[in-house]
Amino acid sequence: MAMYDLIIIGAGPAGITASVYAVRKRLNILVISPDIGGQAALGGDIENYTGYQFITGPELALKFEEHMRKFDIQLKDESVQDLKKTGEIIIVKTNKAEYQARTVIVASGKKTRELNVPGENEFKNRGLTYCATCDAPLFSGKDVAVIGGGNSGLDAAIQLERIAKKVYIINIAHELTGDEIMQETIKKDKNTIVYNESKVLAVLGEKMVNAIKISRQGKEEILPVEGIFVEIGLIPNIDFAGILEKNEFGEIKVNCYNETNIEAIFAAGDVTNVPEKQIIIAAGEGSKAALSAFRYLNQHRFS
Repeated sequence: MAMYDLIIIGAGPAGITASVYAVRKRLNILVISPDIGGQAALGGDIENYTGYQFITGPELALKFEEHMRKFDIQLKDESVQDLKKTGEIIIVKTNKAEYQARTVIVASGKKTRELNVPGENEFKNRGLTYCATCDAPLFSGKDVAVIGGGNSGLDAAIQLERIAKKVYIINIAHELTGDEIMQETIKKDKNTIVYNESKVLAVLGEKMVNAIKISRQGKEEILPVEGIFVEIGLIPNIDFAGILEKNEFGEIKVNCYNETNIEAIFAAGDVTNVPEKQIIIAAGEGSKAALSAFRYLNQHRFS
């Protein structure tokens, strides 16, 4: 079995940046990820990534991928299932194989939080989706509901207001919590209706979604819609990382050097407890983690 200097789990902004830094340090590395771009690839319009006054999430993710591919970095399209350390060897088990490394960077990001209500599983990809960037064009001229009043929800609603006939924002809080500039855009659109203090009770339909049951300020009602976009936040992709210490939100604890509680295992990006989940922050944390792994390898002699 080959011994890698570094295995990077995840190919979002943090993982890709870590891979570029690591390969430039002449490390023998492997990147393992079932997708490329992470949550960045699912985003809408981006206006706050330095160097780009405007770029879409998929476009920025493609730029990241092009940069990584330039260095001919080995990438495995696999899902990590387990992570363990035996002596000075770290073993990464995937759905297809096992790999060994001297250091590991966990940059597996986050995944969409689900509603956990009746009808959700039944109507996934049958009118219910978790990605406005991917699926918004399918709902042209239709009434849709966006679940969530944070940045993700408002971003989805802004994308949909150009396409859908009417957009309902179902927000559990007393008021929207997304950025002010996004709220201003929402308020200007006459076809977007905000329901605060509201939550989803069930997803309804026959072959496809045709309505959503909600509790609005304590009163139940049926809202006819043909599309539902779930945007209620993210949870860390850490099912495989049982040996790593987490905080109360399930995020991997790291220090300023991106070190975890296990020596030689580092973590970076949205999967960690670093505050403010932003693309540019994840990329910066990825570079720090790669440099920390390089420093660790230089400080230790392996037989």
